Amino acid sequence: MESGKLRLLALLPILASLILLCSDRLPQFVRQSKRINCSHVQQRHYWIASKCIVTPDAMVSGAVEVKDEKIVAVIEGDDWRGNAWTHQIIDYGEAVVMPGLIDVHAHLDDPGRTEWEGFPSGTMAAAAGGITTLIDMPLNSDPSTVSEETLKLKVQAAQGRIFVDVGFWGGLVPENAFNSTALERLLEAGALGLKSFMCPSGIDDFPMTNSSHIREGLSVLAKYRRPLLVHAEIPQELDMADDGAANPRSYSTYLKTRPASWEEAAIRELLKVSKNTRGGGVAEGAHLHIVHLADAGSSLDLIKEAKSSGDSISVETCPHYLAFSAEEIADGDTRFKCAPPIRDALNRDKLWEALLDGEIDMLSSDHSPSAPELKLFEEGDFLRAWGGVSSLQFVLPVTWSYGRKHGISLRQLVTWWSEKPAKLASQHLKGAIAAGNYADIVAWDPDVEFELDDDHPVYLKHRNISAYMGSKLAGKVLATFARGNLVYQSGKHAPAACGVPILAK
Repeated sequence: MESGKLRLLALLPILASLILLCSDRLPQFVRQSKRINCSHVQQRHYWIASKCIVTPDAMVSGAVEVKDEKIVAVIEGDDWRGNAWTHQIIDYGEAVVMPGLIDVHAHLDDPGRTEWEGFPSGTMAAAAGGITTLIDMPLNSDPSTVSEETLKLKVQAAQGRIFVDVGFWGGLVPENAFNSTALERLLEAGALGLKSFMCPSGIDDFPMTNSSHIREGLSVLAKYRRPLLVHAEIPQELDMADDGAANPRSYSTYLKTRPASWEEAAIRELLKVSKNTRGGGVAEGAHLHIVHLADAGSSLDLIKEAKSSGDSISVETCPHYLAFSAEEIADGDTRFKCAPPIRDALNRDKLWEALLDGEIDMLSSDHSPSAPELKLFEEGDFLRAWGGVSSLQFVLPVTWSYGRKHGISLRQLVTWWSEKPAKLASQHLKGAIAAGNYADIVAWDPDVEFELDDDHPVYLKHRNISAYMGSKLAGKVLATFARGNLVYQSGKHAPAACGVPILAK
């Protein structure tokens, strides 16, 4: 009996070593299993080959070496083949391989209004559209993201439910604008920047701000070197005397209620405080970004003037302002209602000119879905219907399809949808196919045309509210890689949602 105890004691160190070894390897095994479920690629070290890879310097024929989350190398020509024979090679032939899109303006409505969209459906649509990073707006969820506590609710809701990376803007509202401690806590909790409205947002817990609130917000943001995004419309008195019998089903009626002068008035107010962002100014380090510009006239001229004066300022527009015109919108088709409104064809052409000339810095979707009943399809009332264009899955082919008429290049596409958005959101390891960056990549065929009909796979929660349904587009997304995971391929998503919530540090 005594000898048996002695033998058992002698075995204890061996058993302890085995337990320790297994405990060390178990998390690694679990992580590896999770990675496999995240991706259609089983290997963590592989190569993506194409005859058209868009890099920061040129378009090259060659291959991108990917290991785990990162790009290891980009090699031109065939020299890479000698190093790749032991690894999986995914060859896209003549299809375009370029950085995944970064959409800095999306409303995913999660938590609180997931019947409108939600993290799973929204990020699946993004992955199917070649978008690898979304920055979620602080309103349309419930509650709005206006505090450290409500940001934590956002992050918690995203965990394990996102197929691409998602970051978060915080909200600047009258309640927190003069409370620097509250804003600092929101920013220190990881908000990538702040967003405010200069007109009613339609959301009760996200009221409008004025230039005084914005001035205070910029002074806090300066310390963190993060941007303030602004919905730039200020309501003005309207002369509707001749429109007493105006038809609310006519888009022209809605257009008259939000004229370009609203955008111009807001931007004039903003430029009174944006000068503080210049070198030596009290808000140096902060940056002002004007979202979804619709007016290509006086509003754009003011922004150009501010840039030339040294203000730290940028501006985006959206594909729906570049694709559609007011004259084309049918009576009662409230899918097209948004704010600012889609303006006339001449204005659309001027927006394209400004984008091509670099006067407009970037593009975003302003994906703003809702429950279908809020669109009031039966009444077709533009004045009462909920506004917002649902577009997340389609922005790459839409930009390409309409942009080809204006001679856009792949290089410009990457600037508008990857490089400039990455800079705005301070995502320095995203936005370019370069060694050391995250392997956020989209492969797509610019020549394939398709109909957005009832048979087309659409991953938005409510396909019927999208203004793009019924369109014929060019530019089919073949595959989307997010942090090295092949999250979408040939119409299929990865089994697991392993996108990463992005928090500022």
